[in-house]
Amino acid sequence: MILPIITIVVSYLLGSIPMGLILTKLAGKGDLRKVGSGNIGATNVMRVGGLRMAAATWVLDMAKAIAAVFIGNAVLGDWFGAWCGFAAIVGHCYPIWLRFHGGKGISSLFGVLLAVSPLSFAICAVEWLIVALSSGYSSLGAVVAFCLMPILGFAIDIRIGFAFLAIGLLCLFRHRENIGRLIAGTESKIEWKWKK
Repeated sequence: MILPIITIVVSYLLGSIPMGLILTKLAGKGDLRKVGSGNIGATNVMRVGGLRMAAATWVLDMAKAIAAVFIGNAVLGDWFGAWCGFAAIVGHCYPIWLRFHGGKGISSLFGVLLAVSPLSFAICAVEWLIVALSSGYSSLGAVVAFCLMPILGFAIDIRIGFAFLAIGLLCLFRHRENIGRLIAGTESKIEWKWKK
């Protein structure tokens, strides 16, 4: 019983590593929390560091979630790996290192999807691209992915389905302000910036 608990804690700590904040500081862009939305995720990184740095942040945020899933897989199998992925996303959203003020979880969510089910990852990635590019709203594509993810999870295994449901609900909660702006018609559209 001790090993699974330790694994969940390690997964949370992995997720808590603020990749965007680290990258922007190393690049001399200052404190990411004091610019734009104040968020440490890839979207805010793009505002200060451009698309390339945002892409690097996205990949690293995915990587920490993938690592958590693989560790969980090694301990108790695929279903536990999915729950370790959830713990990593909790860490990303509420990082202990930053007084629990983190990102919104979308990049780490895609990391979990890729590690648990590459097919589910592909489906959600295509969905996000279609919705985000056709509507101009990244957040709308994300919200649809949050709703689609549990359905895909339950199609694989009921335990994975519940883990995916927990992830989807957490990310919906983290995007509650975006959802409010989408309903009000005041949400910002995607701005592609290669560099700044």
